[in-house]
Amino acid sequence: MRKKLCLFIGVTCLSTLSFAQRSEYGNVLNIQTQVNSTAAADVERSCFSDLGAWHAYALPSGKEDYGSFIGPLLMDMQGEWLANTLFKLHVFENDQEISLANAETVLNYYPGMLRQELEIRDLKIEMTLLFVSNRESAIQTTITNTSDQKRSLELSWSGQMLSTTSHLKPNGTGFNVSFAGNDHLFSLSMPYAWQYEVTVSGTSYQTRKNPISLEPGGKYKETHIHDYYPRASEQPEMNETVKFDEQIEKNEKRWNGYLENYFSSSPALSMDEKRLAVKSIMTLVSNWRSKSKDLLHDGVFPSISYQGFYGVWSWDSWKQAVALGYFFPELAKENILCMFDYQDAQGMVADCIYTERKDNNWRNTKPPLAAWAVQAVYAQSKDLGFVKKIYPALVKYHTWWYKNRDHDKNGLCEYGSVDGTRIAAAWESGMDNAVRFDSAVMVRNNDRAWSLNQESVDLNTYLYAEKIFLAQLAAALNQPEEAKRWSKEAASLRALINKQFFNSKKGYYCDKLSGKTEFIEAAGPEGWIPLWAGLAETKQAEAVRSVMEKPAKFSTFVPLPTLAADHPDFNPAKGYWRGPVWLDQFYFGIAGLRKYKYTALADELTARLLQNAKGLTGNQPIRETYHPLTGEGLNAINFSWSAAHILMLLKK
Repeated sequence: MRKKLCLFIGVTCLSTLSFAQRSEYGNVLNIQTQVNSTAAADVERSCFSDLGAWHAYALPSGKEDYGSFIGPLLMDMQGEWLANTLFKLHVFENDQEISLANAETVLNYYPGMLRQELEIRDLKIEMTLLFVSNRESAIQTTITNTSDQKRSLELSWSGQMLSTTSHLKPNGTGFNVSFAGNDHLFSLSMPYAWQYEVTVSGTSYQTRKNPISLEPGGKYKETHIHDYYPRASEQPEMNETVKFDEQIEKNEKRWNGYLENYFSSSPALSMDEKRLAVKSIMTLVSNWRSKSKDLLHDGVFPSISYQGFYGVWSWDSWKQAVALGYFFPELAKENILCMFDYQDAQGMVADCIYTERKDNNWRNTKPPLAAWAVQAVYAQSKDLGFVKKIYPALVKYHTWWYKNRDHDKNGLCEYGSVDGTRIAAAWESGMDNAVRFDSAVMVRNNDRAWSLNQESVDLNTYLYAEKIFLAQLAAALNQPEEAKRWSKEAASLRALINKQFFNSKKGYYCDKLSGKTEFIEAAGPEGWIPLWAGLAETKQAEAVRSVMEKPAKFSTFVPLPTLAADHPDFNPAKGYWRGPVWLDQFYFGIAGLRKYKYTALADELTARLLQNAKGLTGNQPIRETYHPLTGEGLNAINFSWSAAHILMLLKK
C-alpha cells in the first residue's frame, strides 16, 4: 500500500464546458536535457513540475537516456539534480538486452504530463509521468507485444546518483535516499516489490524482475511512485494505493480545466497565441511550490531554473496572482496569503520569504500592488470570504507606506529601506539599478525606516491605484463610508501626482528630488505607469503616448525598454533595468495605452513583441527580459512574472 499525501488542488474545473484538449499543446516548451556528473547544481534548464511538488523532471535529449526521464531535480533553498536518470528501464529477452537507444522514439511534454513512446523489435513501450500530489510523482510503464509470437521478457531498472552525499537504502518496497547535512528524504517505491531483487552499490542501484510472459497483443503495466519531502517529518501516515488510470483522468480534467478557464474568456487568439498562453500557464504551474517548513501557504517561485529564485517575492506574487486568477484562483489566493503570513506588526510585508524564515529579506519591501492582485482575484473567484480575510492586512500595508516612507509628510512617498542602505532602497523600487536612482541618497525617517531623497512617480501611482482598489473592495464588503474615504483620498492624490510629476517640457512623468522643483529626466517605465492607473489627464496621456511611440526612445525592435534608447547609460545586454524589456513594465505600458483608447499603437507594439522577442512564440523558455534592439532573451529562463503578464497581454 502506498503512502499518499492529502493535497490542496483548488482548481475550478467547469464540467459543463467543452474542455480545451491538452493533447493539442504538446511540446509548447522544449524540456529535453541531459545532466552530466559535474552539473548537479546547474538548474538553468527547463523542466516539469506540478501540484506544488518540490521536485521536477525533464525529457531526455540523448538516445542513451531513452527509457527514462531526466532527474529528478530536488528543490528547497536551492536546487540540485539528484540524478541524470534515476529510473532507467532495461528490457532483456533471451538474456540479451534490447537497446532502447535504437528504438523509434517520440517524446512529448503535454500540459501536466510527460510521455515517452518507444518501438523496437515488435515491442511498444509507453512511459507516462505525472504528479499525483504535492510530494509524489508517478511513472506508469506499459509494454505491448506487437508480434504474433509469445514473448518472455525480463525488466530491470537502474539509477545513478550525482551527489556523493546522498545515501541509498532499500526500504522493502524500493529504496530511500537520504542526504548528509539535511533532513530531506527521497523515496522510490515499486509495485510487486517481492518480484524484484534490488541491489544497492554506493550511489547506484540495479533491480531485476522475474520474467513476464506476453501473449501476442498482450500488455504489461506497472506503476512506480517517487516521493520527495524537503523535511522528512512531512511524510504522511495514511496509506492509499495510487491508481494510475484514475490519476491520469483526474490530471487531464484538471489541466483541461485550466486551459478552458483561460480560453473561455480569450476566444479570439491565434494558434500561436494559444500555444504561448499554454506555455505561460505551464511555466507558472511548474514554478508553484506547496507549503513546506516555514512557507505556510503555497507560493510561486520567480523561476525553477535559477538558483537565486528559490523563494517567494512580494512584487512577483501580486503580479502572478492576477494571472493565476484567470485559470486557478485558489492558487492565486494562496500566493497572496503566503506573503501576508509574514506581515509584521507595523504592516510591512517582507521583500521575499523562504522555507527557512531566518533567510527572509526584511531590509525592504516591494512596490504596493497587493490590492490590485486581490481585486483581480476577487473579480474572477467572487470569493468574498477571501476579501474579508485579507482586507484588514491590505489596509495595514497601505497605511505603513505613509508612516514609514513619506519623509516630509507631504502626501508623496519615497522608496526606502529598513537598514538605511541605498541598495535595499533600490531593491524596494523593484528596478534595482535604474538610472533614475543614481544620484539619490538616504534620509532617516524613524528607527526602522529610511527613504531615498527622491519622490517616485510610479510608487505614488501604485498607491493611488491601491486606494481605488481598496475602495472597490470596501464596497464589496458593504462598507460604503470606507469606500468613500478611499475614493476621496485617491482623488486628492491624483491631483497631487499630476501637479508634481508631470514634466510639461518633456511631455512625460518623471521623479523628483524631495523638496526640489527639478525633474529627474532619465525616462523609463515609471513615466507610463500613470496611464495604467488611469490618472493622467487627456493631454498628459497624449504627450506620454507621443514619447512611447518614438523609435529613438521606446518604439524599439522589441518595444518599451526600461530606459529610453537615446539615454547615454542605455545598456540592455548588461544593464538589467538600464534598457532590457521587462514584460511587466511592457504590460503596464500597453494597458495604459488601451485605457486611453490608443488601441492601434497598443496592438502594433504587442505584435512587435510577439514577433521579435526570440523564442517567445516558439518552444523556447519565457525569459526574464528581452534585448530591445536584437530580441535576444536575457537573464533567467522560465520566469513567472513574464508568463503572468503574457496572459494579461493576450486577454487585452
